[in-house]
Amino acid sequence: MKKARLTVSVDAEWAAAGTAAVAEGRAESVSSWVNQALADKAAKDRRLAALAEAIAVYEAEHGVISPEELADQARADRDAAAALRAKAKGRGAVE
Repeated sequence: MKKARLTVSVDAEWAAAGTAAVAEGRAESVSSWVNQALADKAAKDRRLAALAEAIAVYEAEHGVISPEELADQARADRDAAAALRAKAKGRGAVE
């Protein structure tokens, strides 16, 4: 893929994180580390846009999702996660 040269300013902690990734062998170069971060961000943005579109389509068909429905789903998700953790412990999971 063709590369484009960028000149950017970033927070010092992110520059240090990139340098550390290279030093620890987790990245080939700071440029490749930043390139991967940009690719990850672009992919996340695409997923969020697709989710927003799916919600808009759902709400157009079924009505706006209420705060109560969101709270009910959050509670159901917590309960399901707790059940999975309990099931995993029952299978000899190490604590």
